[in-house]
Amino acid sequence: MSFNKRARLDTSQVEDRRGRRTGTAMAVGGGGLGIIVLLAALLFGVDPGMLQDVFVQSGMPSQGSLPASGENIESLAEVCRTGEDANQRQDCRVVGYVNSIQAFWAEEFARRGSTYSPAKTVLYSGSTQAACGAASAAMGPFYCPADRSVYLDLAFFEQLQTRFGAMGGPFAEAYVLAHEYGHHVQNLVGVLEQTRGSGATGPRSVAVQVELQADCLAGVWVHHATSTGYLTEVTEQDIAQSLDAAASVGDDQIQRETQGYVSPETWTHGSSAQRQAALKTGMTTGDLSSCSPR
Repeated sequence: MSFNKRARLDTSQVEDRRGRRTGTAMAVGGGGLGIIVLLAALLFGVDPGMLQDVFVQSGMPSQGSLPASGENIESLAEVCRTGEDANQRQDCRVVGYVNSIQAFWAEEFARRGSTYSPAKTVLYSGSTQAACGAASAAMGPFYCPADRSVYLDLAFFEQLQTRFGAMGGPFAEAYVLAHEYGHHVQNLVGVLEQTRGSGATGPRSVAVQVELQADCLAGVWVHHATSTGYLTEVTEQDIAQSLDAAASVGDDQIQRETQGYVSPETWTHGSSAQRQAALKTGMTTGDLSSCSPR
């Protein structure tokens, strides 16, 4: 994976809250609350039906830490100007991915006679406030429909490797972001509204279908990523990193890590195999229609 060195990055699509001590971390809201809920129910005994309309997220917990008081963080606009910066820095890489993902969806919506409304990505450390409520790094990346924003603590990517065994890598990060923007696309076309309130769980549940569709939509972007002008290539290694990341956030994999056994009847995101298959479908076809629930 390499960014076009001359591509101009649009940092207005990413809000940087790192280092700000804003918001209060949810006491019980961590580890998987949302429209689709996994880890809160498993670890804290929370009824998913009580909280499912709050967040759409990747279903992975993370542990982040706030920067030391007074730490100086350069603004993204100062340091993230071109694709060359995205090749050198993780936060600029996030900007580049967000730009590419949204450029693709804007073009795809226009091709279909519609208008794409951009979503911001909010980078934060430790905790912050979303329109859906207080957000904690322990929740992992998530999409909040109420303010149409993706929330991400960069510490999540390290946890993806150290706690859940993913190989990691730049394109694992791309997959996570593209998945969350898949939820934004679902929100724009009404999928999330149509499925709100469905508390059923299991491999064939509505909850799982929503997550698998977001994985497929992520794959559609991967298929077209280089056409946006931000990325010069997507290699086999990149594909391997994204598929590995999808497997690491499968319900069965998370359950083995958190509770020591697998209980398919409680799945809300799909198994590792299901998530990889959905991502592969999008990557192979590059066709939005291939992501329709089956």
